[in-house]
Amino acid sequence: MDGERRKRRRGVLVTVIAGAMIAAGTGIGLWATDTGPFREDYCWGAWQENSGADFLGEEVLAGSGSERWATESAPPAAGRPHATCTVEVTSSDGDDDDHGKVTLEYGAVPAGPEERRRWISHNLHGSASPLPDGLPGLVASDRGMLVLPAACDADGADGRPVTVTVRSEGLTMGPRSAVGRLLVDAANLLTKKAGCAPEEAMRITSPMARVAERSSVAGTPLCRIPGVTFTYDRSAHYEQQVGTVGDRLQTCSAWFSARRLPDEPAAQFVMAGEPRLAALFTGLPEGTDKGLVRARCDGRETVFYGDVRPGLQGHGQPDDKRVFQNFVTSVSKRIGCATGGEAR
Repeated sequence: MDGERRKRRRGVLVTVIAGAMIAAGTGIGLWATDTGPFREDYCWGAWQENSGADFLGEEVLAGSGSERWATESAPPAAGRPHATCTVEVTSSDGDDDDHGKVTLEYGAVPAGPEERRRWISHNLHGSASPLPDGLPGLVASDRGMLVLPAACDADGADGRPVTVTVRSEGLTMGPRSAVGRLLVDAANLLTKKAGCAPEEAMRITSPMARVAERSSVAGTPLCRIPGVTFTYDRSAHYEQQVGTVGDRLQTCSAWFSARRLPDEPAAQFVMAGEPRLAALFTGLPEGTDKGLVRARCDGRETVFYGDVRPGLQGHGQPDDKRVFQNFVTSVSKRIGCATGGEAR
């Protein structure tokens, strides 16, 4: 990868360096308070070790065979609107080898409809809580997404917004508050490098809202939304997550679950009335039959989106199109757009 850079930090080296410092009788205060030159940074300096996230702490390097490293592309810049960084951790304990990673990505949302739908399914999942303080994004313990200001939109992206995302695989990032800080710290740094930083740095000062617990059985109606009703194949097991339910954002996710198999998305329903979140759907095919309509509700553009995956397609009652229409009608009434807005 052009401009790729790797930095490594081994758990065994911590003991060696600390021992050398004790022997020298100097610098102990700096190491104990986690300040000074001994603190590693990752992802262009956006994150530092021992800064709150679990995977950046010393505990993951406790084993003698443990190691943490980052692989970075070149940072974003004018004419280079995409960048990625991966922090990986490995550890060995006898015969067991563990490996996990956290991936940070800066760039426009995918252009292809199918790729975008997968992106939406992951990043607007019902398990994610909305960021507080007016920040257009969501976080869960294993993922996070923040839509950047319009000034960061990439040339040639046809109106698709630029986002910063984080996701983890086989590694614990930490509680939602820690994931939110990871996301905002990265966004503040990367917007500066890209030359599109807002006048005031983005910050999280308010508590993070929690969403309802996941349900091991998909409901009828799905996510308690009137009219969003499916018949479920008795041979399949579907679960659901009622996400955030607000005036400007509502999310609902359902997925197929089976032992020893990864979860498979089954359905996704989203209402987005915040401008930057609504922009995530720019360029997708529109129409009731395509699961995407826009409306004017209280003077603001509001997007209603539904995506039913193959496992549930054809199971809507009385049909999939009517299920989506019921979603639009039910949510419109809830947010005070009794006529469903001026759908187009």
